Amino acid sequence: MMSENAFWREKRVTVTGGGGFLGSFIVEQLQARGANDVFVPRRRDYDLVQPGDVSRMLDKAKADVIIHAAALAGGIGVNRARPADFFYTNLMMGVPLMHQAWERGVKKFVALGTICSYPKFAPTPFREENLWDGYPEETNAPYGLAKKMLLVQAQAYRQQYGFDAIFLLPVNLYGPRDNFDLETSHVIPALIHKFIDAQARKENQVELWGDGSPTREFLYVEDAAEGVVLAAEGYDGAEPVNLGSGIEISIKDLAGMIARLTGYEGEFVWNTDKPNGQPRRLLDVSRAEESFGFRAGTDFEEGLRKTIAWYREHAKVAVK
Repeated sequence: MMSENAFWREKRVTVTGGGGFLGSFIVEQLQARGANDVFVPRRRDYDLVQPGDVSRMLDKAKADVIIHAAALAGGIGVNRARPADFFYTNLMMGVPLMHQAWERGVKKFVALGTICSYPKFAPTPFREENLWDGYPEETNAPYGLAKKMLLVQAQAYRQQYGFDAIFLLPVNLYGPRDNFDLETSHVIPALIHKFIDAQARKENQVELWGDGSPTREFLYVEDAAEGVVLAAEGYDGAEPVNLGSGIEISIKDLAGMIARLTGYEGEFVWNTDKPNGQPRRLLDVSRAEESFGFRAGTDFEEGLRKTIAWYREHAKVAVK
C-alpha cells in the first residue's frame, strides 16, 4: 500500500470509469495517497461518448488531473460480436475528453490503453517500441486501435501544445470486483465462474475456448492501480509505458492452476472451433520501473486466491 504524497494535496482529480473494476481501485489508491477531492462521473449522469456530456462533466469537476479509465471492454467473444461498438465507443469516449481537457487547462491527463493494441505477432517480451510494427490480433483489433489513437493524440497535443498527457498500456488485469459474466468476461473470471459453477451443479466437464496453447500475462488489479497512480505522480514523457508483471503462463496451465485453487476435479473440453486470440502476450516492464518506480508486488497464485474468494462470496451460485 502506498503512503500519502504531497502531489495530490489540493488537487482536484477526476477518474472516468472510477466506479468500474480498475477505476474503483485507482480511486482507493488516490485516497490512500492523500487525494481528498476525487470526482467519479457516473454513466447515468454523463454519457462520455457525447461531447456535450463531456463538457458538462468537466464544468462540474474542474479537474487538475484526469485519469481516463473508462472503457467498453471484454473478452474475445464480445469483441467479435460487437467490433463497431468497441471501436466507436472507446474512440469517442477518449478523443473529445482529451481535447476538452487541453482546452480547459487540465494539468495532467493519464490515458489508459490496452495490450490489445500490440501487433498480433510482436516479438516477446513486448517492448513499447514494437507497438507500431504490425496490425493487432483480429478478434480485438477495433478495440486496440481505438485505444491506440489516444497515444497518437497525447503525443500530438504534447508536441503542439506542451500538454502533459501520458499513455499507459496495462496487461490483462484480474482480481476482486472483476466482471464474471460469461458473455463478456476475460479468461480468469470466466474460468473461475465455470469451475465453481460446475462444482455447484456436480458437473464433471467444462468447455474451454481454443486449444490452451496461447500464453498470457496478468496483473493484479491493485498493482495496476498503484502503477497508474505512480505514473500520474512521476511520469511526464511522450513514450507509452507498459504496466505488467513480466510473468507469462499458457491458458492450459492457467486452467489447471485455477481448477486446483477452486477444487474443480473434472475434465477440460477444449473447443478448438473457438479462437485462441493472440498467440503470446508478455510485456517488457522495465520502462515503468525505470521511469516511475513501479514493480508488481502481488504473487500470482495469491492474487488468484483472493479473486476466487471474492467470487465465492459474491456469486449467486457458489460452493462454500
